[in-house]
Amino acid sequence: MELKSRIYECRVMHKRLNPIKNGFIYKIFMFCIDLDELKTLSNNNILFIYNSFNLFSFFDKDHSKNKTGTTKRKVLEYTRSKGIKVSNDCRVLLITMPRIVGYIFNPVSFYFIFDENSQAVCAIAEVSNTYREMKPYLIQKIVNNRFKLRTPKHFYVSPFSSLNLEFDFDFALPENLLDIKINEFEGEKKILISSVLGEAKQFNSRRLTWITIKYPLLTFKVMFLIHWHALKLKLKGLKHYPKKDNPQLQKDLIR
Repeated sequence: MELKSRIYECRVMHKRLNPIKNGFIYKIFMFCIDLDELKTLSNNNILFIYNSFNLFSFFDKDHSKNKTGTTKRKVLEYTRSKGIKVSNDCRVLLITMPRIVGYIFNPVSFYFIFDENSQAVCAIAEVSNTYREMKPYLIQKIVNNRFKLRTPKHFYVSPFSSLNLEFDFDFALPENLLDIKINEFEGEKKILISSVLGEAKQFNSRRLTWITIKYPLLTFKVMFLIHWHALKLKLKGLKHYPKKDNPQLQKDLIR
């Protein structure tokens, strides 16, 4: 039986439009994991392991950190807590970066929940910050096979972004191509645009070896780039928003 899990090789674009311009483009990979296949992937790939140490690893504790149990169980519990009926037999795809030699940082992960008939039910964008906090955004609206949500951010993502902004999520179901867009608005003014565009590859030991060479120590690189671009914004004089300000606008966090 062919596995649903795969690896996306991606191009990330991030462009700040207001009040000053700044942007970057870089290449990454992301795992697309069918959560029912974790043990099979671990058994079949020498470089990948489930809940243990390896070059690439996946730990349940890295997702929905405030709860225990498997990642699938935690995702279904959260979905049900929002009034959505899902059975234990439904399928959950997770697009995320793994731990690499034990280190992980995921700016955002995406869960896609499908019913027993393989129909999309909802999606969850799990956004993280460098304070090791997470915030899930539930997305139920599907238009032309794209998940869409515009919602208050209420999360401290960047010291150079106001907490009063809105996230605008717009992404397609993950198939052969990955197409994700996340923009930020202040009223009707677009402040920031970002996208992740990727192409699916097979999840196997050969591909894992290839991405080890092509994207060395990727999670470390992502964290370095976050701080590097923060320094550039500071040098350009962009307004700084301390995290301790407006705690009432930091809601529904997972720590």
